[in-house]
Amino acid sequence: MDQITRSDGYTQPPPYVALRIKAIQSLLVEKGLVAQDALDEVVDIYENRIGPKDGAAVIARAWVEPEFKARLLEDGIGTLAELGMTGFEGAHVLFVENTDQVHNVVVCTLCSCYPWAVLGLPPAWYKAPQYRSRVVLEPRKVLAEFGTTVPSEKEIRVWDSTAEIRYIVIPQRPSGTEGLSVDQLAELVNRDSMIGTRFATPYEGAAA
Repeated sequence: MDQITRSDGYTQPPPYVALRIKAIQSLLVEKGLVAQDALDEVVDIYENRIGPKDGAAVIARAWVEPEFKARLLEDGIGTLAELGMTGFEGAHVLFVENTDQVHNVVVCTLCSCYPWAVLGLPPAWYKAPQYRSRVVLEPRKVLAEFGTTVPSEKEIRVWDSTAEIRYIVIPQRPSGTEGLSVDQLAELVNRDSMIGTRFATPYEGAAA
């Protein structure tokens, strides 16, 4: 799984798509069609001002407010809009919930469709051909390579994102967190748990 989970780029050149994007970006800037400052602003927005912490806050609230979670499951994009989270470029956002019977994982087999407005930039492995192809064919094995062991009796559902529909996983709430605040719970919601490749972070203060 190193080829999926690692993206340091020390031994491999950037993917062809990344090189192509960089070349187009350079040409646009060189010809004066796009300002470098504008590009930097867009990158800064998605790297620093929008990110997994926004999604984590939504998930944590869903853990403590059943009515809010029901609204997310019924009308994800409408509920997010109430929170000021917009900019999905016309796509719908569908929340899927992990339970004792079902584990959900998200992929985009065609490219890298992703709920940027909630989770920020996608991880490099999410765009990797290895992940996009293998998680559909052998999801249990791929998840195990991420360190996520899903019991054999639990169903795994793979959701294929498109330009029209983006998915966000509501991970199961860690045990022993009944007394935590929403802010404390949000700290346990890691990015990958909202994609489904990992579980939410266990609470260290939980009783053994």
